[in-house]
Amino acid sequence: MNHSANIDHHAVLRARVALLGSGKPSVRERVAAYRVLAQVSPLAYLPLLSAALWKYSRYEFAHQPEIALALRAESVAAARRMCALEPGRSDLLLTALANHRELLILLDRQEELRAVEEEITRAAADER
Repeated sequence: MNHSANIDHHAVLRARVALLGSGKPSVRERVAAYRVLAQVSPLAYLPLLSAALWKYSRYEFAHQPEIALALRAESVAAARRMCALEPGRSDLLLTALANHRELLILLDRQEELRAVEEEITRAAADER
């Protein structure tokens, strides 16, 4: 089966229009667009998605830590996918993990924090 058969071409077009429109899209709109576009152009959009998810969690959900934590976990997942496609991009993963770690510390989620810190150690060692 053709890979393009699984893609909603209308959603891709809407996402591109949202990003290229006359006004600057909100972080929420950028996240939505990058989620769609990362499916068709992961090398181009996964780094943008990872960064936008962090901004979205920080600025839109600062008072809703569980939602912010889920968004930061999604940011880490996007960075992991990017590293799988392009192993030299551990900087993106390290940044996403550090941002995730920051919120885990604030929420006192010790078990998850240990796992993230171990992954940071591994990713830093891989970067060298």
